[in-house]
Amino acid sequence: MGCKELHLVDLMGQMGERILHKKLLQAAWLCCLLAVQVHSCPDACSKCSGPENDQCEECRAGWTLHTNTCVDVDECGSELGICPTNTYCFNTDGSFACRDCSPACGGCMGSGAARCRRCASGYTLTGSKCVDVDECSDRILACRGLDEICTNTEGSFRCDCAEGFVRRDAVCVKKQHPGVQEKGLFEDIQDDEVEVLQQMLFGVVLCALATLAAKGDLVYTSVFMGAVAAMAGYWLSDRGDRLLGSLLKGR
Repeated sequence: MGCKELHLVDLMGQMGERILHKKLLQAAWLCCLLAVQVHSCPDACSKCSGPENDQCEECRAGWTLHTNTCVDVDECGSELGICPTNTYCFNTDGSFACRDCSPACGGCMGSGAARCRRCASGYTLTGSKCVDVDECSDRILACRGLDEICTNTEGSFRCDCAEGFVRRDAVCVKKQHPGVQEKGLFEDIQDDEVEVLQQMLFGVVLCALATLAAKGDLVYTSVFMGAVAAMAGYWLSDRGDRLLGSLLKGR
């Protein structure tokens, strides 16, 4: 066998060794993965002798070991599960949670209005549940204003102004329409009423002037005589206009 043939055989031998080494490496990785899977512990176990639940040796926090099995600790049944006011303890796997009580409760032992320790303000115990009090149907009026309407809400009530009223300074007042203003004292007075008022005012002035003229004061006497003449002239002209108007209508 020549040198060329020997070199070829040597190359083939090296290639075979590389393939063998690669196969052995893959097999080793596969064995490691299988070993990890076989010896993985249950979630509740921190140390175990096998993958089964009854092969635990030590447990994680929130669990306790009982006959090689990790059992959940019920924190709600002990002092461990302490929750704030108006919440209740809810046990979970390995821990616990604090959940809100029903709005009807002032402290509770669980979920819903039937698990209240006592009823909150605005609720009353009916049977085994705390139910809303309808303040608007009470014999004592909840809203004191005459123009207010009571509206019941969950656990309370509110006072709304009646239709056509608005709240100003905690009092319901009649709503004013835009552009409409309150009328003045003399806006509704009629023409004939104005004439009567004018005559009454003129009469008062004449009486005052007559009183002053009676004292002999020439100035007030002259003013009084002028006022009488003006009044007479106005009366005669007014009568004349009416008489003339009647004659014209009669034609």
